[in-house]
Amino acid sequence: MVAAWTGTETRPRTGTPVGLALVRDAEVLGAEPFFHEFIAGMERVLVPLGVPVLLQVVATIQQASDRMRAWAAQGQVQGMILIDLLPGDERVALVGELGMPTVVIGDPVTAGGLSAVWTQDEVAMRDVVAALVAGGHTHLGHVAGPAEMAHTIIRRRTFHAVASEHGVRTTTFDGDYSEAAGVRAVTALAGIDDRPTALVFDNDVMALGALHEARRLGLGVPSDLSLVAWDDSALCQLAEPPLSAVSHDVQALGELVGDAVAEVLAGVTPCMITAAPATLVVRGSSI
Repeated sequence: MVAAWTGTETRPRTGTPVGLALVRDAEVLGAEPFFHEFIAGMERVLVPLGVPVLLQVVATIQQASDRMRAWAAQGQVQGMILIDLLPGDERVALVGELGMPTVVIGDPVTAGGLSAVWTQDEVAMRDVVAALVAGGHTHLGHVAGPAEMAHTIIRRRTFHAVASEHGVRTTTFDGDYSEAAGVRAVTALAGIDDRPTALVFDNDVMALGALHEARRLGLGVPSDLSLVAWDDSALCQLAEPPLSAVSHDVQALGELVGDAVAEVLAGVTPCMITAAPATLVVRGSSI
């Protein structure tokens, strides 16, 4: 719920946006459904308040910081949204220096005292690993997102810890959320003795790339290789076979972030909001 305004709080400035400087390869972003749905959810809350979302896609963290400084200096935004942060990320300190109301999509440690919305990725990863072990897999692979990101570290750490608890082997593949990263992971399996029989991906686009490459190499999915995507989307549901996925309502997550943004713009004390964890939806790509 968005907090009701009182006489001591600041109303959002109608027509002035909140800024999101997103560090992403433009080509990857174009293929990834997550941010389209996420921003749609935020706008469902913020646009009726007269607060649009200003998205700027940049290549590096330094470019993101430079853009944030320019926005603040020119009065172009009245608040900011931070996502895909690194541990000790410079952007957390920067918004404090700029005096800019900000919401982080990430874990509370990375948020550094700012308002944050956390999706409990560690809970979801624990459930996925347990389900794959219950399905009889004894060697699991994780195709991760960019290794430096805090949520990638959390997912990877949980993946290895839970697999160790169950006494199963693990192999990690570096990825960048692109379809090509999924292709590379499946191609790499040929060089691994006693290869993983199940792969967990940090997004749906990489999982689709893996599915296409498995088909090209003559690997049966799921008879030879089980695949599990993250951030369930129509892409997963329309694949053949349909991809099992760690699923959550991305637009609902965007609405939750929109509520948090409205609150910080109203001067509400920063808080931690815990979103419901994603849940595993089993489809035809895994056993």
